[in-house]
Amino acid sequence: MKTFKTTLIEGYDVIVVGGGVSGSHAAIASAKTGAKTLLIEQFGFLGGSLTAMGVGPMMTFHNRAGRQLVFGSPNEMVTRLVAKGASPGHILDGTGYCSTVTPFDAEMLKVTLEDMVIEAGAEILYHTRLIDISKEGREIKSVFIHNRGGIQEIPAKVFVDASGDSEIVKLSGVPFTEGRPEDNKSQPMTTNIKVGNVNTEKLREYMINNWDQFDAEERSDDKAEILKKTKRISTWGFYDLWNKAKAKGEVTVPRDNVLFFETNTEGEFIFNTSRVLGFNPLNPFDLSKAETLGRKQCVEIFNFLRKYAPGFENATFVSTAPHIGIRESRHPHAKYVLSAEDLINEVRFKEPIAVGGYPLDIHSPDGGDTDTVHLKDEGAYYIPKDSLLTNEVDNLVLSGRAIGADHHASAGLRVTPIAMAIGQGAGAMAGLSAINKVWPNDLEYAKLEKELKDHDAYLG
Repeated sequence: MKTFKTTLIEGYDVIVVGGGVSGSHAAIASAKTGAKTLLIEQFGFLGGSLTAMGVGPMMTFHNRAGRQLVFGSPNEMVTRLVAKGASPGHILDGTGYCSTVTPFDAEMLKVTLEDMVIEAGAEILYHTRLIDISKEGREIKSVFIHNRGGIQEIPAKVFVDASGDSEIVKLSGVPFTEGRPEDNKSQPMTTNIKVGNVNTEKLREYMINNWDQFDAEERSDDKAEILKKTKRISTWGFYDLWNKAKAKGEVTVPRDNVLFFETNTEGEFIFNTSRVLGFNPLNPFDLSKAETLGRKQCVEIFNFLRKYAPGFENATFVSTAPHIGIRESRHPHAKYVLSAEDLINEVRFKEPIAVGGYPLDIHSPDGGDTDTVHLKDEGAYYIPKDSLLTNEVDNLVLSGRAIGADHHASAGLRVTPIAMAIGQGAGAMAGLSAINKVWPNDLEYAKLEKELKDHDAYLG
């Protein structure tokens, strides 16, 4: 067997694996406790789903009644983007799915996240992948990483798994379930396409005159008024035109509508419409095929828009996301696994680290349907500390969409504002544990609560 040379690097208090939005805010929160923090990211930029996967807008910081639930460093990030002209802020959601959406400029988001991570005192290591861990008993001692410098080993006191796919969880022997429990199928993947040079006035006029072709804000008495109020268009529809193109074989996307959101740039839209079914996001060969099929579907979507959709006659194909969007993969068996009932019944846990209000939004692994369960208008759900901890490893904290939540509950928690709030909670827990020399499970909740509230987090 071939052996590989490994370089031992000076250790850290906290290592966060995964520089998506959740991992970025975990690193920010950890560093703010005074913990020496390293953020490891596979790409050359931060932001994960919002940058590498082309997701947009952020959806949502509020519950359906418009009460804001996510504050802290995620909201500070939005404030900075607004100051740079890189976001209109939290604006009315025209789909009616949520009360607000938060469009943004993805390139400025990369810079803003870097600024916040570095200002907090954390260090970033780009172009690096986790390949293994070293573990003694119930404690992870170090991570093994690979990059252009070869293989390095880096020790730490506490580790945060913000990898999205629970990579540390898998390597450390924590049990997990893939996808839905009955057949391990995950929600479909989506390749997002960005389209520019859209005539928004023509599009708005068509929508107003053909409102039956769109699902917009259902609670508005005068539905046309919603378009006058929104700074950016967000909707789904084009039903008859879409079905006409599908009947002609021009579109093969297994979805029954076109979902799209205007970005920070007027006349530019993100289409969250492709639907890649039947592939396992954890199988590299499946993932490669999914990337290819996702781009093929995006070309079909763009051609449909140019041919059929009013306002898109002169649209330009701006980009597809560098990485296909993954809604679901591994669900760790945390100390407490959140269920759909916990979210729907708004169970108020004693030790919350974050609060969310996005509906349970399950894209069927079997076809084009989406199963949605909305909370009451004033509703909110609570993410407990124990959903970020495991029974098997003492110094591991979970973050992002891959915390202790089942197939149904994770369909609500997976969206970026809630993932960021969870990240702030995870990072604060990890940092405080490291500097106080206690396991995260033994960290006094009062200390964690104070740290989060001191940095403007909302806990209910």
